[in-house]
Amino acid sequence: SKNYKIRFRRLIMNLKKYILPISFCFLLGIICSCIPTFKMTGTTLDYTKIKTLSIENFQNRSTLVYGPLMSTFNNELIDTYRKQTRLEHVKTGGDLHLEGEIISYDLKPLSIKSDALAAETRLTITVNVRFTNNVNEDESFEKNFSAYQDFESTKMLSDVQDELISLIITDLVDMIFNATVANW
Repeated sequence: SKNYKIRFRRLIMNLKKYILPISFCFLLGIICSCIPTFKMTGTTLDYTKIKTLSIENFQNRSTLVYGPLMSTFNNELIDTYRKQTRLEHVKTGGDLHLEGEIISYDLKPLSIKSDALAAETRLTITVNVRFTNNVNEDESFEKNFSAYQDFESTKMLSDVQDELISLIITDLVDMIFNATVANW
């Protein structure tokens, strides 16, 4: 009986050591589960006021032209708004309206080697965007967005062009989306 009392006291003492940390962790878990989370792709749209979106095709006005660029860019832009918003896509007169043009498709040599040849080349695409918010004119703007990808100069542009354009367009569309409906 004396042996049980000693064991019981030790058990209580050991439990006291662990009860406070366990209680703290439990309480912290409850508090953390009540904190709201935010998605980085979310929008700040008030869908009670803004219901429609119109996007005009962006024409390619750059001096260097790559055929699939215009349609690839336009499709990606429209798809992104359709997937990440609940806005109804209309041909003209949307509550939000996007228009513009691809104004630059440029190659620039980088990292010149000792033999005066470039080790890398940068492909840059610039798009001019006119955004009109017909519900809140203060949010309307005209702005250029640029994105680029570098590639080894030992590779032919034609071999890497489609992959580079895909990456660049994704970056451009993300920048445009964030500037127009995510207010980043």
